[in-house]
Amino acid sequence: MVIERAKRYEQLAETLSALIRDGRLQPGARMPAVRVVSAQHHVSPSTVFQAYELMESRGLIRARARSGHYVNEQAQRVLDEPSSSRPAAQLSEVDVSQRVFSILRAVKDPQVVPLGSAFPSPELFPWARLKQSLASANRLVSPWSAVMHLPAGNELLRRQIAWRHLAAGMSVSADDVIITNGALEGLNLCLQAVTRPGDVVAIESPGFYAAQQALERLSLRAVEIPVDPREGVNLAALTDVLRRDSIRACWFMTNYQNPVGALMPDAKKRELVQLLARHEVPLIEDDVYSELYFGDTYRLPAKMYDENGLVMYCSSFSKTLAPGYRVGWVLPGRFGEKVEQLKLMTTLSASVPAQVAIADYLQRGSYDRHLRKMRIALESQYQQMVQSIAQHFPFEVKVTRPQGGYFLWLELPEHIDALVVHQRALAQGISLAPGPIFSIKQEYKNFIRLNFGHAHTDKIEQALVTLGGIVAAML
Repeated sequence: MVIERAKRYEQLAETLSALIRDGRLQPGARMPAVRVVSAQHHVSPSTVFQAYELMESRGLIRARARSGHYVNEQAQRVLDEPSSSRPAAQLSEVDVSQRVFSILRAVKDPQVVPLGSAFPSPELFPWARLKQSLASANRLVSPWSAVMHLPAGNELLRRQIAWRHLAAGMSVSADDVIITNGALEGLNLCLQAVTRPGDVVAIESPGFYAAQQALERLSLRAVEIPVDPREGVNLAALTDVLRRDSIRACWFMTNYQNPVGALMPDAKKRELVQLLARHEVPLIEDDVYSELYFGDTYRLPAKMYDENGLVMYCSSFSKTLAPGYRVGWVLPGRFGEKVEQLKLMTTLSASVPAQVAIADYLQRGSYDRHLRKMRIALESQYQQMVQSIAQHFPFEVKVTRPQGGYFLWLELPEHIDALVVHQRALAQGISLAPGPIFSIKQEYKNFIRLNFGHAHTDKIEQALVTLGGIVAAML
């Protein structure tokens, strides 16, 4: 029933959007009243409201208090979405690090407009309150703390993390949690725990470049699984690969995937976990964006459906609270002992004062209030960026419709080289993430990723005007 409702409001949104595209609803015109649309199209008022919300998220219409909805002045067209990726399902050696490093180096320059950044704006984080918690932590930490917290991590922080998972409906105890130096260390530890050099790992395509780098470092081979821009990993393609190849692990993002922003539906997450359980293949789940959802609904991870301990869940506070603190965690399932041993053999412990500071912050009850403010800001910035792209980019450009996170995935006309766009944008003081860094085989040559995690200032707007001009000049 949920899927049917979703189809109805999406179809209704497309029907109404066509009126704008065809010029029958002009910029500035008032949209038909909800009751009128409901009667004309034989749908419920709630379906009309959902359709209007979808159109508003696309920058096509805007609600006015006590006045209804109006067509945006800039809403001359609807931005189409990119199609699903189609990588060749072949085993590949991984050699990507130099290419990734050379492209991302520019993002560190504070003078460059950070549309290519992997982080949201520092202004979104509660630094003043975190400083208070860190000062308190430094007073509380004893010389014995460094020993007591090895290697699983601060007990109070592990309890706070377990409590948050329990509140979301997951069965987690503090003993299930291992604190790591950010999610990236956790992901790497999980990968090491279940693979040996030469093994094959299934990764997303397009997918997070750090996954590629981890495979390269550990001398692992990869097979790329296509990603749908709305629903994530293609399970039919994954099924074929599992039958054909000896897959040792999968590394996927099920919530607001980087770079596409896809959100895997709950039923599909369950199906994914069951599929991998039948093949006894561990899933390394990268879930760093799940708290950054739009609206009121938190999306549970695939770990929720794990009955065999095969899902190795990784997350962190780096994208939501304290990027510089480098505090993440792992729920390693049946591989807990191995992950803990590897942690002991490598970094021993994440920063103890940082762990205690975050535990103090969580205890004081400020985190959810902060997250609500952050989510509202990100959704507003998303809408502003989509509207600007609709206004300033060529008609042929296609853009994803994420329901959370802070990335947009843009498909440019096929003959346009994203690396050339990157170079020309950088010459104008604008960074972006070109598509080839999200594929082992350097595919997605006409795709770019943009970050809407920074306040939509005049500087950001002008950067989008410039970037749209660069793309237009290459048509």
